[in-house]
Amino acid sequence: MPRPRKPAAKALVEGRHIINAGRYKRNDPTGAEIGAPPTWLNEQQANAWHEFASELPWLNASHRCLVSIASVLRARLQSGAEMGTKSLSLLRLCLSSMGATPADASKISWAPAEEADDLLD
Repeated sequence: MPRPRKPAAKALVEGRHIINAGRYKRNDPTGAEIGAPPTWLNEQQANAWHEFASELPWLNASHRCLVSIASVLRARLQSGAEMGTKSLSLLRLCLSSMGATPADASKISWAPAEEADDLLD
């Protein structure tokens, strides 16, 4: 079994990002920003979209379809509508794929552009 990844913060403290700079540039988000919600989402679903966009700033245009699905499910959950275990499992899967769960958030190496530049200098 391979050795677990060293957290990026620990690598910065140890100076490993200088020795192997390319190794710690993994998971850098690329692409355009996530943008405005699709026009086919209703008002509650669009509000859920904006909540995801503010809570998960590393999302980009490649996540739009996934965020759309999660927004529909989140709006249903917030409205108090009946949701079965399959719907809740799909929402959990979407959240996991977007890095919105505690376990998956640790895999995201994201920092605002200004902070990332300061850390690597």
